Amino acid sequence: MNALRVAIVGCGAVGTKRSRALGTAELVACVDTELSRAQQLAATAHGCVAVARVTELDPRMAIDVAIVSTTHDALAETASQMLQRGCHVLLEKPAARTLLELAGVERDARAAHRLVRVGFNHRYHPALARAKQIVDAGELGPLMFVRGRYGHGGRVGYDREWRADPELSGGGALIDQGVHLIDLASWFLGDAFTKVDGFADTFFWNMPVDDNAFLTLRTANGKTAFLHVSASEWKNLFSLEIYGRLGKLHVEGLGGSYGVERLTWHRMFPEMGPPQSEVWEYPGPDTSWAVEFAEFTRDIAASRSPRPGLAEARVCLETVAAIYDHRVVG
Repeated sequence: MNALRVAIVGCGAVGTKRSRALGTAELVACVDTELSRAQQLAATAHGCVAVARVTELDPRMAIDVAIVSTTHDALAETASQMLQRGCHVLLEKPAARTLLELAGVERDARAAHRLVRVGFNHRYHPALARAKQIVDAGELGPLMFVRGRYGHGGRVGYDREWRADPELSGGGALIDQGVHLIDLASWFLGDAFTKVDGFADTFFWNMPVDDNAFLTLRTANGKTAFLHVSASEWKNLFSLEIYGRLGKLHVEGLGGSYGVERLTWHRMFPEMGPPQSEVWEYPGPDTSWAVEFAEFTRDIAASRSPRPGLAEARVCLETVAAIYDHRVVG
């Protein structure tokens, strides 16, 4: 297959990370409403054009894949525009602010016969990928529950950034980082959540969106996920524990300010007592973006439905909506 030609729409921090993880693909267009950002990113690739809006792209330009990494309010609309143009789309999480917006993307993907992968890149962190291999091999035995925590310490002015504006973000910590935890819990437990309970509230920041959310999710056969996402963690934290009848896996850290990425396997034996523990550390740079994009190129080559895709985004947004429908913010 010839090198894929890629357009990045939304050239902020995530768009820049995506541009560095394209492998053999060719960056041909950068789009950002702040044109200087598009121009700065376009300057890193020979012959790449920079424009402020998708509608300014030459309709004759060949683009195979659009990476959409805008603010949440523009995700769904931009994805639809690029699908209608005939592009496959890598759409950053949460994919949309609402289920109604997501439905529009689902409709346009079907009509265009194009693929949409949703950017739940945490699945491609090496510790999480290895944990999933262990679970899938049955070495934890039947799963019982997962416990996840994800939070950051905020920064001065956080309550005045775009994520604090519900029109732009669609919500706070839950729809931002929380969807990663929901996706991972669903991925590991392997079943749909039939019961969703919890709440989102604002404990610290002076903003009209939630800065903490607490969730209890259960599947039809009782597998449970207990999740907490926070924008007042003070020290950046990622922790996911997967409990089976034969032991426990603990993934902690994501690199950088979240600490060294580490997987610990605590094997429980019939005689109980202290478990046998084995630890793997992954101190290198974050490779999840590159591994995820490489998987999408294989999806395209094989014409196979990406996972995670729009169906997985729908699971997350249904859960978010259930919590927000009875949230207390203020």
